[in-house]
Amino acid sequence: MMKALLVALAATVAAPALAQDARPAITYIHAGTLLDRPGQPPRGNSTLIVRDGKVADVRPGFVAPEQGATLIDLRNAFVLPGLVDMHVHLWGIGGNPMRARLGAMTRDRFDDEMTAVANARTTLAAGFTSVRDLGGDPRGIRALRDAIDAGEVEGPTITNAGEMISVTGGHGDGGNGLAEAFADMVHKTEVNLCDGPDGCRRAVRAQVALGARVIKFAATGGVLSNVSGGLGRAMTPEEMRAIIDTAHMLGRKVAAHSHAAEGTKAALEAGVDSIEHGTFLDDETIRLFKAKSAWLVPTEIAPVAALAQARGGALPPATIVKAEEAAAAMAANHRRAYAAGVKVAFGTDTGVSKHGDNATEFALLVRNGLTPAQAIAAATVGAADLLGRTDIGTLAPGKTADIIAVTGSPLQDVTRLEHVDFVMHRGLVAKAVATAR
Repeated sequence: MMKALLVALAATVAAPALAQDARPAITYIHAGTLLDRPGQPPRGNSTLIVRDGKVADVRPGFVAPEQGATLIDLRNAFVLPGLVDMHVHLWGIGGNPMRARLGAMTRDRFDDEMTAVANARTTLAAGFTSVRDLGGDPRGIRALRDAIDAGEVEGPTITNAGEMISVTGGHGDGGNGLAEAFADMVHKTEVNLCDGPDGCRRAVRAQVALGARVIKFAATGGVLSNVSGGLGRAMTPEEMRAIIDTAHMLGRKVAAHSHAAEGTKAALEAGVDSIEHGTFLDDETIRLFKAKSAWLVPTEIAPVAALAQARGGALPPATIVKAEEAAAAMAANHRRAYAAGVKVAFGTDTGVSKHGDNATEFALLVRNGLTPAQAIAAATVGAADLLGRTDIGTLAPGKTADIIAVTGSPLQDVTRLEHVDFVMHRGLVAKAVATAR
């Protein structure tokens, strides 16, 4: 048994080196149009030179490749940095709650892990080369993150949150609505629940111990859960401050799930880095966003998807009222926030909606007031800024070679991003349509 264990360990250690060896040393990409710095005008004919997974140079015109280099012809395409989705749930079955409910008695975490692997591959193929996973099995998502980093599994680079921290009975309490025996069993294993500042500090440390690189907490109730406060504030300001201060002390940024304005205000005042959803906003909340330099992650597709599922019978009837309320309020309030100049980072809450359909969020952002250029910037430079990553978001020397291409200009029609033709992740082609020679 020890010999078998050593063989398996050796194979695991060797895998990253094998993945690195598979990467072409030098790749030249001929781009017909290149949006190398979202938020600025695109370039015309350009050449990207990629060495060892990094952008080595960006040159005007179509530069002849050096000897031994691979050439990728995207002369008829619009090329831009890989997209970033700041709010996904890769774990388990996403976008099909009825199937999830029917399979609840026959599926376990190993099935969900395999589904997460498939969801990751689908997400990468859709042009999203980095994601922030904001809720799934902590050990499972950490394992998926590390396997992708090692080159053993195809998928986007993951910044993971583990489980969402919640008060007892809040949006992140998995025992809500369960029969007594099941609720007791769930509560014995949940380390994400906290009551009072000390308990909330412990919950943050527990998630970090499980490998979380970002912390998420439920400032309010949610559309898809049965909690006594509906969509209202669920945590005290002291509990929120304990979570945020502890996470920042441990070098983690913090995302707050929040619908009600009261919960959003309390989270912003406590120093949260991003608000997820931000459904109900008033003038004071918008002012706080700007004063605190916090980010709004809109997830505008989420209530639309939840409402369709509820009306189709895939969610409990009680969800319909909350989903209708959230969908109507979100559009109007986000228009006001965008007009006021609140910082926006692209996020979808995919898992509520279907994996691979992440880019349908762009059309909603534009419908509610962002320009296509602003929406693309939110999914590149804005998301990179919120993540604290300086290696992605633009295509410049030294940046990670996360590159996608589409047909036509998404600056004129942002729905072009719903059909990505080419994907390169960290210098490796994950989706190819052009002929390489």
